[in-house]
Order: sequence, then structure tokens, then C-alpha cells
Amino acid sequence: MTVTILTAALIAMVVLAVGGASTKIGSWYGNLKKPSWNPPNWVFGPAWTIILGLAAWSGVLAWSNVATSRQHLVIAVLFAANIVCHMLWSPLFFNMRRPDLALIEVPFLWLSILALMGYLSNISSLAVLLLLPYLIWVSFAFLLNLKIVQLNRPFGRSF
Repeated sequence: MTVTILTAALIAMVVLAVGGASTKIGSWYGNLKKPSWNPPNWVFGPAWTIILGLAAWSGVLAWSNVATSRQHLVIAVLFAANIVCHMLWSPLFFNMRRPDLALIEVPFLWLSILALMGYLSNISSLAVLLLLPYLIWVSFAFLLNLKIVQLNRPFGRSF
């Protein structure tokens, strides 16, 4: 169990570090029109730290509550797919400065969380509940991303 916990913690820290490094908040982002309900920039780091910590805990519970290598493989693939989807959003939005493409990517992230929750529902109800803040935050991020696209219409498209 100790190896599982350390592995999950390490993965969460790497995802946080890469996410932080790929989120360049500069004048471009500062100059975007944002809705009044846009959280202050300082909220995002702690929010993601908590959310990914809970996701890591969910992974530990799931991994520890299955017995077969097939189940371990499915859990690993679902979490890996989620990590890929998770790590695509920031570079699209911030580095490429394409909130419209980031908006298209969010449903894939959302679906990857739902897939995890669906599979884990037969393994651990607590593991599923630990992913709920992630799903809620990504849903909020989708709405925020949509509003930023609408307010700025960076590519002349109306969403």
C-alpha cells in the first residue's frame, strides 16, 4: 500500500508541476475580458492541488480494492487518459492562446472523469466521491472558458 500511495502522490505532484509550468499568466490573459464571477488567479493553484490530491486518493483506494491485473490495467488506463486530457487544456488556453480550442477540449476531460467515476463505482463509493470536486471544478471551468470565448471572440466565432 505504501508504494501505491507514494506512486499516486508522485503522479499528482508531476501533474501539478507540469500544469503550473504550462500556465503562463501574463498580459495576454490579464487583458482578456472575464465574467465578474471569474475567481482571482491565486485560487487556481490551491484548488487544483486539493482536487488532484483527492484524485490521487481516489486512485489509491481503487487500486487497493481490486485484485486482478485486468482491473489494475483498466484503472491505470483510465487515470492515464484523464491525465492526458487534464494536461492538454493549459497549453491550449495559455501557451497557444486559443481559448476556443481549450473549450473544445474540456468535454474530453469531463468525460474522462465520468469514465473514472463510472468504472470506480463498482469498486469504491468513496473513490467516486473523491472525484466529485474534480467533476464540479471542470464543469465550472467549462462555463468560465465558454464565457471568456464569448466575451473576447478571439477568432470571430460566436459560441
